[in-house]
Amino acid sequence: MSTSELAPDITVLGGGIFGLSIAWAAIERGAKVRVIEKCAIGAGASGGIVGALAPHTPENWNDKKQFQFDSLIMARDWWPEVEAASGMTTGYLRAGRIQPITEDRLVELAHTRAEKAKTLWQGKADWTVVPVDDDPWQPHSPTGWLIKDTLSAHIHPRQAVRALAKAISNRGGELIIGDAQPEGKIIHATGYEGLLETSKSLDQPFGNGVKGQAILLDYDACGQAQLFADTLHIVPHSDGTVAIGSTSERVFDEPDTTDAQLDDVYTRAVKSFPVLREAKVLHRWAGVRPRAKSRAPVLGAHPVHEGAYIANGGFKIGFGMAPKVAEVMVDLVLEGRDTIPPSFRLSASLR
Repeated sequence: MSTSELAPDITVLGGGIFGLSIAWAAIERGAKVRVIEKCAIGAGASGGIVGALAPHTPENWNDKKQFQFDSLIMARDWWPEVEAASGMTTGYLRAGRIQPITEDRLVELAHTRAEKAKTLWQGKADWTVVPVDDDPWQPHSPTGWLIKDTLSAHIHPRQAVRALAKAISNRGGELIIGDAQPEGKIIHATGYEGLLETSKSLDQPFGNGVKGQAILLDYDACGQAQLFADTLHIVPHSDGTVAIGSTSERVFDEPDTTDAQLDDVYTRAVKSFPVLREAKVLHRWAGVRPRAKSRAPVLGAHPVHEGAYIANGGFKIGFGMAPKVAEVMVDLVLEGRDTIPPSFRLSASLR
């Protein structure tokens, strides 16, 4: 049991990407931090294998797209700082993304988006339309054209959460696995189970879990861009593996079990990227991602636990959103500055 002298300023409940990122940002501001994770670091969706940090298309701009853009720009310095503090790799690399343009009618649209990116992305990244060349690390494109962007990055989720946990510990943060007493200001970052519990307490839909399945291959494409085709993310990791994902299953019985839907993912992937056909399958993964009702992360005062805060609902883009989510939550909790975008507020998920 801690004494008042050693009591934390902030207790974060949840050792996933949002919880750890907030804890790290709070330590960077000089706060005493405790993280309580009931199972294991990265036990939920944050322990996945894909790690595609990809932006929304540069059009129909809104506060969610702006937030994600800001976070992806922040990441270029943010993750190396975590690596320096932990002495561990996160697998982060801003190597861009390549997508095929599958229909002739979409070529003009891609050029239009390229023009919009020049303004919306503020000259900090590019969205370009280029012809297919003889590089084997690119998807088949029926039109002969590809989209390349320099904003996308990728990360190794498991390495990233472990590095965050080590950085927190190295800087004096307290990490507890199991049950413990939260003290100070409390932030709930408890994944899809937390969203379900809140829905039950409110007696209305607040958020849910969406199952995803992914596969890991033994193929060394270190330093290459991530690929995207047929709704699949192909992510080359620095450890000589390539991850392919993922499914989106709103209805499921076994959250941690892979099945024939992942077989279909693999079949589609090697059809689009024949270079992967002979690669050995190393691992099949399944997990459940937290999706708030608004489809954006939900940040702010907790709707059930009085005096506490919530940061949840990263869904498919939690790792990409994490640096900015951490900044905004620490601004709110430590300094009382509320910069939460409208679509991230409780009201957006309580309608």
